[in-house]
Amino acid sequence: MFQAVVVPHRSLSPLGLKILLGCIAGAVSVTASVFVWLGAWPVVGFSGLEVGLAALLLRINARAVRSSEMLVLTGEALVITRTDVQGRKTEVRLEPTWLRVQLEDRPGRVPRLSLRSFGRETEIAAQLGEEPKRDLARALEEALAGSRSPRFDTPQLAD
Repeated sequence: MFQAVVVPHRSLSPLGLKILLGCIAGAVSVTASVFVWLGAWPVVGFSGLEVGLAALLLRINARAVRSSEMLVLTGEALVITRTDVQGRKTEVRLEPTWLRVQLEDRPGRVPRLSLRSFGRETEIAAQLGEEPKRDLARALEEALAGSRSPRFDTPQLAD
């Protein structure tokens, strides 16, 4: 009845990340060269650490692309399958009949999207921005409403 895959947004491709790291290394090299020319040669070591730290942080950020969250609504359950950065999967099954979508606005922050049923609450789409999260909430509410009151297209009843 409904399926959505939520993945973190990444604006750069692997090639783009390499180009960005090359630009950072080039800018740091120019700066370090100026300091060596001025006689402050210890700056070169710190500049090397700076490039190494930037490379490490960009690599950690790029690994997060492997994480995802899949929402599948069937007649029997809403199944949330989460895949973490290491590839481990966890699954949560919720009964769709009494399930409620709750979008909690938080001033100055991205809203929190959660699903509630019988006192049990599960946050979904935590890595999405505000507009995609609102779109997902709207689509999920429509799908749940459709699963609770299905419309059948039967030609015999059309008269």
